[in-house]
Amino acid sequence: MEQLRWVPSTVDVTKPSVARMYDYYLGGSHNFEADRAAAKAVEQIFPGIALTAQANRSFLRRCVRHFVAQGVTQFLDLGSGIPTVGNVHEIAQQDVPDARVVYVDVEPVAVSHANALLAENPCATAVQADLRSPSAVLAGCDLLDFSKPVAVLLIAALHFVPDADDPHGAVAHYMDACAPGSFLALSHGTHDGLNLEETAEAKQVTAIYNKTDNPLTMRSHAEVSRFFDGLSLLDPGVVAVNDWRPDTYTDYMSIYAGVARKDA
Repeated sequence: MEQLRWVPSTVDVTKPSVARMYDYYLGGSHNFEADRAAAKAVEQIFPGIALTAQANRSFLRRCVRHFVAQGVTQFLDLGSGIPTVGNVHEIAQQDVPDARVVYVDVEPVAVSHANALLAENPCATAVQADLRSPSAVLAGCDLLDFSKPVAVLLIAALHFVPDADDPHGAVAHYMDACAPGSFLALSHGTHDGLNLEETAEAKQVTAIYNKTDNPLTMRSHAEVSRFFDGLSLLDPGVVAVNDWRPDTYTDYMSIYAGVARKDA
């Protein structure tokens, strides 16, 4: 089991993890047989799931570049997952070497591997915490100065937070802690636009994710738009992830995305 030395002993590698499944979709190597089996089962139902993950990653890159262009050099990446090529610190620090990044994830493998990769990077770190507990997360973000603008990133994370855990309240808590000039960027899965046959397939996918620690909660356009309440939504608004200021064209993905600025 040489390849498992980087895995914390508390991790159950026989149960699929959404972070490790996402790593698989992106072509990463930090996933296990249970993750691959679950991911492949999803792929059989929705063959485009890997393209959707890649569309999310492309949206993340576009957001970070936009924020750096606006002078924002601090990033809080919530539900960051396992580090893969093109992570936030790699993009931001290309233009601003001392840009500061805090990755937050509840998945031990994600945090363990992230900190191994960031060992020589004093401006980036990973924290194991649950994004549903904003006070605890913010208390662990010593690397960031919240008196200055911060970009809060929630990329394909909130559809793993059920309504009972008040995701809208959590997002508002994070943004309340940020200075004016801060940004919120998020993408979120949806069943909007699906026909009856696709909805049945979506239910099958939901059943697969229900076997992980993070069941899916898809939301409508109106519900996703609520995350931006009190903020100034940037053009083109809440749209399909590949339609937010695209640099390449892909077909519709069942994920909404949007970016907003905190003005006061």
